[in-house]
Amino acid sequence: MPTLVIEKNVADERGTLLAFVEAQRGGLRRALLGLTEEQARQQPSASELTLGGLLKHVTEVEQNWVRMAQGREPDTKRDQSTWAEGFRLAEDETVAGMLAFWDRVAAETEEFIRSVPSLEDTFPLPEAPWFPADTRVSMRWLLLHLIEEFGRHAGHADVVRESLDGKTAFELVAEAAQASGSGHGA
Repeated sequence: MPTLVIEKNVADERGTLLAFVEAQRGGLRRALLGLTEEQARQQPSASELTLGGLLKHVTEVEQNWVRMAQGREPDTKRDQSTWAEGFRLAEDETVAGMLAFWDRVAAETEEFIRSVPSLEDTFPLPEAPWFPADTRVSMRWLLLHLIEEFGRHAGHADVVRESLDGKTAFELVAEAAQASGSGHGA
């Protein structure tokens, strides 16, 4: 498959994990390929998910996890009353703007992960009912969690996109490869 991460392209565990994170980001980005703003906001299935909303969610999630790992406060705090807003583009938000924002977040993630002395370095999980109390996780765990999060939502995005216009992930990989002139989907 053209989106397969090949280990010969990366030199170490850190690079391999970052490459897998980027591969999953690519699945989400491709699901938006060629869509209008209106299409990105449509809910074509029984789910309330939209492609624009999924994009916003994964961008906020990645930024918030990296901020936690850095010992910083998240830029966006959501609780039960605002959780659903994280899955919807606001009127003033666009797919292009959110993709650009995600590119900045992704660059920050890579810079941070490459700067930590070890993937064994840890940070505390926040206090929340869904996290075990007094638990620390490693930078490796953070990257694996992002792969899990993006993979789950890339699958959602595949279903939403196919429900919108019938295009499958494989068709979108081919379109992305053709658009980039690279011969493989990014």
